[in-house]
Amino acid sequence: MSCTLVFGGARSGKSAYAERLAHDSGKEVVYVATSRAGDAEMAARIAHHRARRPAHWRTVEEELGLAAVLREHCAPGRLVLVDCLTLWLSNLMFCDGREWPEVGEVALPGRFHQERAALLDLLAIGTEGDIVFVSNEVGMGIVPWGAVSRCFADEAGWLNQAVAAHAERAVFVAAGLPLVLKGDAC
Repeated sequence: MSCTLVFGGARSGKSAYAERLAHDSGKEVVYVATSRAGDAEMAARIAHHRARRPAHWRTVEEELGLAAVLREHCAPGRLVLVDCLTLWLSNLMFCDGREWPEVGEVALPGRFHQERAALLDLLAIGTEGDIVFVSNEVGMGIVPWGAVSRCFADEAGWLNQAVAAHAERAVFVAAGLPLVLKGDAC
């Protein structure tokens, strides 16, 4: 298994870069989409991503059970592209429909912890085939206002660190330009 983490800010070119890696691999590609279209703006973003993907790539939409999807679809000669970890993380944070406090301690749902642990356990033991994860870097700006936003920024940072620790390659993308932080240049 080869694992690559591609991360950067919003509209940095990280998804396009990850898609080029998948295309250039010459392998069968399974694209795992983690977002949900909660409003018209997000639906337009999803449509843009769909239009950009080659028609022969298989698309799997999964908002929560990422480790199970990876176990099912990772195989020799195949590259699984997951776009994106931070959307998956936010889906897990809000999966039980609870009301979130404006201040104070944020208690994450049990499924959040289960799914995160399942993903990291899978990466620790490895899978067949290659995986490219796309994720957002949200920790380079000001500290977010509100307990939920701070919790999300913390969890995204910790998840990126954990995935990068398991990855053979980590690439930061800014202004469409990749900077390889770990592993060989792509």
